[in-house]
Amino acid sequence: MSLVEPVVTHRIFNVLFLCTGNSARSILAEAALNHRGGGRFRAFSAGSHPTGKVNPNALELLERMGIATDGLRSKSWDEFAAPGAPPLDFVFTVCDNAAGEVCPYWPGQPMTAHWGQPDPASVAGTALDRTNAFREAFRMLDRRISLFTNLPLSTLDRLALGERLREIGRS
Repeated sequence: MSLVEPVVTHRIFNVLFLCTGNSARSILAEAALNHRGGGRFRAFSAGSHPTGKVNPNALELLERMGIATDGLRSKSWDEFAAPGAPPLDFVFTVCDNAAGEVCPYWPGQPMTAHWGQPDPASVAGTALDRTNAFREAFRMLDRRISLFTNLPLSTLDRLALGERLREIGRS
């Protein structure tokens, strides 16, 4: 009598985080998922009206946390709707403005959800106030990403998965 090992299919899921400026929240989420994703996820970020530069406070926070910042850049969501773009499995909006905008057509009908988060780049005040705003934004995004990466993706149907993704956004 022999034991047969189940066939395990390794699949990498492509995830796009959207924000209007693509300078802070979506950048933090991209870096966090690529760091935490364990090779199961490949994260990207983009904006509807990108600023063209990553907020230095976001980069500083990520570097202090030992999270890679190589390749992070502010870019248009048009890059991900163009021919040759990576096929997307999930698209998450992380700001209320982007959630209300008409998004490009995403080939393959990726799962979508809104994971709104206050913009740390808009915080005025002292350097400490801004640092704390970025820390809080990262903490919330990282918590949601942790919940997402622990979902049993292979066992949830599309309807159940959609509800779980919306629940994460409300958490």
